Amino acid sequence: MGTSKTSRYYASNPEAAEKRREYQRKRNKTAENKKYRAECNSARKKLGLKKGDGMDASHTKSGKIVAEKRSANRARNGSNKKSTKK
Repeated sequence: MGTSKTSRYYASNPEAAEKRREYQRKRNKTAENKKYRAECNSARKKLGLKKGDGMDASHTKSGKIVAEKRSANRARNGSNKKSTKK
């Protein structure tokens, strides 16, 4: 397990973790979510991104998807949770 607050919470609350997994299983089956995943996978393929290359497909304010270093993309929201999309 990781060391994030969320990870620690679910590690110490197995009932809550199971409830969350049930919700995620249900949501992942929806047509809307399948379409979103397919769009994301297609965008990664168009950008030429591969697993383990250290890059993410980053969503910009204008709605475009661009390649960006994984660390920069995931650090953007910071502790205040305010989006600072490119």
